[in-house]
Amino acid sequence: MQDGTTRRWSWSQLRYSAPVIALLAVFALHGEAFSTEHAQDPDDEDVTFTKDVARILQENCQVCHQPGSIGPMALMTYDQVRPWGAVIKDRVVHREMPPYQYDTDVGVQDLKYDPRMSDEEIQAIVAWVDSGMPMGDPADMPPPAVWPDPSEFRLAERFGRAPDVIVTSTPYDVPGIGQDRWWQPTVETGITEDRCIMAIETKPAVAARMVTHHANSYFSVNGRQAAMLSEFAIGKIGEIVPEDACRTAPANSQVSWDIHYWPNGEDIDDAVVQIGIWFYPAEREVETYRQDLTLYMLSGGVGGRGYDIAPHGTLMTQGFRSFNTPVRIDSFQPHGHTRLVAMSLQILRANGRLEMVSMVSNWNALWHHSHIYQDHASPLLAVGDQLVLTGWYDNTANNRYNPDPDQWVSIGDRTADEMSHAWLAVTHLDQEGYEEILAERQAQTTPTTD
Repeated sequence: MQDGTTRRWSWSQLRYSAPVIALLAVFALHGEAFSTEHAQDPDDEDVTFTKDVARILQENCQVCHQPGSIGPMALMTYDQVRPWGAVIKDRVVHREMPPYQYDTDVGVQDLKYDPRMSDEEIQAIVAWVDSGMPMGDPADMPPPAVWPDPSEFRLAERFGRAPDVIVTSTPYDVPGIGQDRWWQPTVETGITEDRCIMAIETKPAVAARMVTHHANSYFSVNGRQAAMLSEFAIGKIGEIVPEDACRTAPANSQVSWDIHYWPNGEDIDDAVVQIGIWFYPAEREVETYRQDLTLYMLSGGVGGRGYDIAPHGTLMTQGFRSFNTPVRIDSFQPHGHTRLVAMSLQILRANGRLEMVSMVSNWNALWHHSHIYQDHASPLLAVGDQLVLTGWYDNTANNRYNPDPDQWVSIGDRTADEMSHAWLAVTHLDQEGYEEILAERQAQTTPTTD
């Protein structure tokens, strides 16, 4: 069962949502705390670039901010970093950089891929900027970081091997100037038997990274769509399937691509997107349950396409979902464009209790992340529980990502349109499996008497 609603909202209404009011307060307090506490800290003078800040930039920033990468400036040396000190401070204090939009103080915080800076790292940068950005002793400078080849799959390092299968889209020439483009080729996978997927990474070619808005991929067999394979959008690295779940890669299948290219001022010839697939061993000892990746609409109307956002207006969309069997939510990925400002995932228990699972209150359409829950923290739903997905849109001048607050905005596929959905990876359990997971988690949290 699925339902959806839309509603105009104001910031005053948003503030009456308890989880959101907490988040807004957290962000306001964080910015204040980071800038005032350290202005009075006598140890601020001890924070230097070579001893403290360079390491933080290596671990959190330089993967993008190095020559030839996607960052607009390199942050490798003191001379490169110092002119940007105030900007870096602002971005990290407001957790806009590193670009992983996921709130820190509500909901599930144990994630399998979590590039957020620690409070201590942010405090060190603030202290360094506030104390005049001293360089420090060159002897304290850490050795240069060694970076992976951007043409290689990033999950290969995690799993210690290259993907078992790589499927490449056929080339497409993206013009520098023009409207959005969609490219929908179908490519053979070469998979000869049904296999359970362990991980998936979608990777545009290096030259095409900034023009590939998103790339959906589907398995099809004998010309018919069989299952969703993956959804990629800018910033997303990949998906990891839990050990007790099976997302099937069917034998004798093809991958049908739906690639959205976004002209970005430079002609890109022969743009391609690759998807790397890692498999679990063919023979597995653990009992497995079916996992799928599905798009869940938030909006109302036929097919979820029934709303407009007025010029200088706001909107809230909300969707509900229940299941016929117990389920486990393995990942959450919000989706929207430039008017979306926040999205949350909650669970309404059958007893009426509302639980916050995940909140993204600083949405940025340039970065789409799949938030993958740690195995011990992935939310469980019993039969009768409901998922509640909520999105907030701001078509006013207060939204700094809004390209034109004078325009009506409708839901649609173009970048100038809006969307209202989230991708969820869901493992479908039976009652026995659900109770077994509950018992395991309870045992892990119960102190022993030994």
